[in-house]
Amino acid sequence: MRPYRIEVAQSQLDDLNRRLAATRWPEPLPGGEWERGVPMDYLKDLAEYWQTSFDWRKAESRLNAFPQFVTEIQGEQVHFLHVRSPEPSARPLLLTHGWPGGVAEFLDVIGPLHDPRSHGGDPSDAFHLVIPSIPGFGFSGPHVGIGWGTARVAQAWAELMGQLGYERFIAQGGDAGSVISLTLGRLFPERIAGVHVNMLMTFPSGDPTELADLSQADQARLGRMGHFDTDLSAYMKLQSTRPTTLAYALTDSPVGQLAWIAEKFHEWADTTSLNGSGIDRDLLLTIVSTYWFTATAGSSAQLYYEDAESLRQIGGANGAALPPVTAPVGVAVFPHDILLPIRKLANRDLPNIKQWTEFEQGGHFAAVERPQDLVADIRSFARAIEA
Repeated sequence: MRPYRIEVAQSQLDDLNRRLAATRWPEPLPGGEWERGVPMDYLKDLAEYWQTSFDWRKAESRLNAFPQFVTEIQGEQVHFLHVRSPEPSARPLLLTHGWPGGVAEFLDVIGPLHDPRSHGGDPSDAFHLVIPSIPGFGFSGPHVGIGWGTARVAQAWAELMGQLGYERFIAQGGDAGSVISLTLGRLFPERIAGVHVNMLMTFPSGDPTELADLSQADQARLGRMGHFDTDLSAYMKLQSTRPTTLAYALTDSPVGQLAWIAEKFHEWADTTSLNGSGIDRDLLLTIVSTYWFTATAGSSAQLYYEDAESLRQIGGANGAALPPVTAPVGVAVFPHDILLPIRKLANRDLPNIKQWTEFEQGGHFAAVERPQDLVADIRSFARAIEA
């Protein structure tokens, strides 16, 4: 384990600038709405801003303001932020990002979570924060080996927390971070004090009785799952079947990488709670630039492939039940997320739900869109499981 600073070489910045200037654009189709993909006017404007106005060094400096380290776990480099609280009673909290995100998603919640006293909060709500980059993502990547599905990542996180001296901790995440956090609860129940998630997938098992008596709101959530499968999941199907083929395009073309990620931030965020503007483009470009400079488009996509293989091997695709998570669980539901959980189905696998919060605004990227709401919900959950 050694200290780490993000220091992208100037030659990489110059190469990015040349590639953006030499972009070969397709002929636009009439209309230009989002139904067929990212509109050209939107993407050209964002690409021009990336080339002429975005300040990577400023983003780099903001990330480097927090202590960072790298270690090796099971042959892979793992990059992480480790922000210890000044409060002696602080509890360890592991925050895990998903795709297409990274540790930069958590920049606005680090301060309030690790040092609430300095942010107008109660010092008893303080946490020691560990925020790793998933193997194959960002400064943990690219991969040197295969087999890194969410279960193996959970095992690596348990090892990482042990290296840091945290034998018992709270796990939190959204997107893939939610799956990893819940898997930690399944694999290491004696070490997980609680699991808090801001995305929860509750797919039907195939038993028709569990769908009986669903409310109208839950029926709508069930329909949303179908809409995701038919209209919004092409990225997932490609990444879970042919991630290497995709990698050639995204690793060679910065505009291709930009479009692949920007589409998700547009579709999955709650633009109504962001005054119609979507995610702040400097933060969006910080995340996109991280994928670009580390050439991890393909290695991050491997997570989907490995999990698809795992599901086929255990029969999960046929509705085989996973072991329940016996640790206390908190669920924060943001209304514009990709998928919204159904409480009745959640109780099937999570028998110890201590907290379930339905928010009025927010989408998939809760730490970015609604940082104050997420911080408050994590604090509330941590207090509930202390009792």
